[in-house]
Amino acid sequence: MFEKIKRNLRISIDAFDEDIRDLIEASKKDMKSHGVKKIEEDDPLIIRAVDLYCKGHFYLDNKDAERYLESYESLRDHLSLAGDYSNE
Repeated sequence: MFEKIKRNLRISIDAFDEDIRDLIEASKKDMKSHGVKKIEEDDPLIIRAVDLYCKGHFYLDNKDAERYLESYESLRDHLSLAGDYSNE
C-alpha cells in the first residue's frame, strides 16, 4: 500500500517516506476508531480511503484538502456501516 500511496501523492524521493507511513497508520487508526474493523491493505476501498486521507493531510498548501477529507470521511463512514467492514 505504501508504494501506491506514495505514487498517488506524486512523490518520487524518499525524504517524505516516514511522513507518508505515519499518515497511512493514522488513517487506519482513524478508520478503526470510527468502526471499520476489517482493514486489509489490498482492499481497493481501503486503499482509496487511505489515499484520500493522505491527500488531505500531506500538502500544507493544498487548496483541495478539505474536499479530499470530506470524501475520506464519507467513505470511512460508509465502510463503518457496511457489514463486510464493520464485522470481524
